[in-house]
Amino acid sequence: MSETPITPKIRERARKLWEDAGSPAGREDDYLERARELAGLESNPEAGLEPNPLADGVVTPAERGEYVEEASIQENLGEFPGLETDQGDRLQTPRRRQD
Repeated sequence: MSETPITPKIRERARKLWEDAGSPAGREDDYLERARELAGLESNPEAGLEPNPLADGVVTPAERGEYVEEASIQENLGEFPGLETDQGDRLQTPRRRQD
């Protein structure tokens, strides 16, 4: 729960958010909490943010001249049926009987 105290301004904002969402029944407290969180973020926008490690002069592998695999290569690392799978090189479904 937010540590921002509830003020008349926050209550008004919560009511506006609630009305803009179509006034859902039983959800007033959710919008009050949302308004409190928004007020807290506005008063301290840096709260909860971790520093960006790349902004501190950290050199990326590509900048060091190291090879970086394309992301599309990572998509095909799964097993392919029929290519020596860990369950054996056979289909895992029942076969039809030969008449």
